[in-house]
Amino acid sequence: MKQHFQNLIDEEEATIDMTPMLDVVFIMLIFFIVTASFVKEAGIDVNRPEAATAVKQDRANILVAISDTGEIWINKRRIDVRAVQANIERLHAENPQGSVVIQADKKATTETLIQVMDASRAAGVYDVSIAAQER
Repeated sequence: MKQHFQNLIDEEEATIDMTPMLDVVFIMLIFFIVTASFVKEAGIDVNRPEAATAVKQDRANILVAISDTGEIWINKRRIDVRAVQANIERLHAENPQGSVVIQADKKATTETLIQVMDASRAAGVYDVSIAAQER
C-alpha cells in the first residue's frame, strides 16, 4: 500500500503545468493585436495624376478614393458626400495619429475633391494629402 501511494506522488510530481505558458502566449497575442496598426484600403483603384514633387506619406491610415465619376470610397464602401465627415471622424477616433490621403482620379472634379477636404477638416483632421504618382 505504501508503494502505491509513493507511485502516485511520483506521477504527480512528474507532470508539467502548461497554464502559465498559455497565459503568457495569450497576453502576447492581445498585446500584438492592440498595438498593430491596420492599413485600410479605399476600395477602388484610382488613376492618379503624376507630380514631380510627389513624396511618400508614412502615416496614411485614412484613405479616401474619388473615382472618375465622382464616387467617394472609404473602406471598400461607397460613401455619400454628406457621410464623409462622419466616416473620417470615426476612423480618426480609431487612430488619432493617422492622416487623410485623398486618392483622386485624374478625371475627378475639383468640386468633389474640395468637398472631401472640407469634410476632413471639419472632422478635425488637418493633415490632408492628395495622392499622386511620381514622374
